[in-house]
Amino acid sequence: MSTEALCIDYYQLTMLNTYFERQMGETATFELFIRDLPPNRSFLLAAGLEQALEFLENLCFPDSQLEWLKENGGFSAAFLNFLEEMRFTGDVDAMPEGTVFFANEPVLRVTAPLAEAQFVETRLVNIIQTQSLFASKAARCVLAAPDKQLVEFGMRRAHGLEAGLFAARAAFIAGMSGTSNVLAGRLYDLPLFGTMARSLIQACGGQRQAFERFAIANPANVVLLLDALNLEEGIGAVKELAPSLKQRGITIKGVRLDGNDLAEAAVSLRRALNESGLQDTGIFASGNMDEFTLAELVEKGAPIDGFGVGTRLTTSGDTPSLNCTYQLVQYDGRPTSLRARGKTSLPGRKQVFRSFSSQGRMHWDLIGLEEDLEEGVPLLHPVMRRGKRLHPTPPLDNMRARAKSHISSLPDFLKDLYPGEPYPVELGESLRKIVLEQTSDDV
Repeated sequence: MSTEALCIDYYQLTMLNTYFERQMGETATFELFIRDLPPNRSFLLAAGLEQALEFLENLCFPDSQLEWLKENGGFSAAFLNFLEEMRFTGDVDAMPEGTVFFANEPVLRVTAPLAEAQFVETRLVNIIQTQSLFASKAARCVLAAPDKQLVEFGMRRAHGLEAGLFAARAAFIAGMSGTSNVLAGRLYDLPLFGTMARSLIQACGGQRQAFERFAIANPANVVLLLDALNLEEGIGAVKELAPSLKQRGITIKGVRLDGNDLAEAAVSLRRALNESGLQDTGIFASGNMDEFTLAELVEKGAPIDGFGVGTRLTTSGDTPSLNCTYQLVQYDGRPTSLRARGKTSLPGRKQVFRSFSSQGRMHWDLIGLEEDLEEGVPLLHPVMRRGKRLHPTPPLDNMRARAKSHISSLPDFLKDLYPGEPYPVELGESLRKIVLEQTSDDV
């Protein structure tokens, strides 16, 4: 769907038709940013740039879409001819994936002829908002359980195929170990993880027979799901099977707990495994996990080595959307801004500069005009010029390493799951001056 030109709101077409009819084709700059941080977020993590650039680079209207618009859109033949010839020929500057960012900071900037820059709004917001939402949720899970193996488990309850794929990709960038989503593994070269389902126990009539059949069929990946209602029976089956499986050269890599009271169950299970000489058999847990349940289990000292995080990640249950917007900030060389109740934007082409403490921790950010040489490290970088990407697609491992570096540089007060004081984000002097001038013009 990333190259689907009609993945837009209808008003993009009516806006373009207006620009076409009135010959409004001067250069425009739009910036994509988050208006405010959600209640349970003290920072966000940028993701989705690769899919955004793919959409821009491949933007075109196939004949079938133009034919459909001819019958259903209500547009003139001349405008449809304009769409047929339209390609994205503009420039893009963006924060690399894995970059920590905050409210009102432009994550992506598009500069192109007005029609091109306007038209791509819907899909860019859709891609960047969705993946940054998932990456930010996953980053909080990593912070809550930093020494644990975390696996994205949420495809079945994701809001559609693409959301499930985006969640797996974004979670890996944020630091999770891999995914259960096989298609995501193939598309993005992600490590795959999986165990077994209760249906095998039901089909086999009990845990012991199910475990044995599963282990023999999958000798390289023996992770056994224990029935929470018959935990003692499951532990007994594992202890009984382990020696005979070992004789076959099969090692029980791990056992999975799924359900409630995981801390208590894990203590009993760890003790039983150790007593049976299975000290190297790990314990994996799942069941409505998020950063809060992870933090609770870690605080209790539950002997759990890894977690499957599913529904609450791929739906971002506590924060299902970000207040993401894409606003015109400059047209034909003139800075523009939006000032409305609850909806404002800063004028002009901007850059974000980040300063660090002597200990290498993020200290403060400054949003300034692009041409100003402000103190700090600039976060927006050129990624596309004249409609073509400047660099090959970077490996996900590079994005993952960047995310790890950025998250580790967060000040301690931003790592807490319950936001306290906000991170300082200031405006540069030149930008403040333009804001004041535009504000006074309105009075």
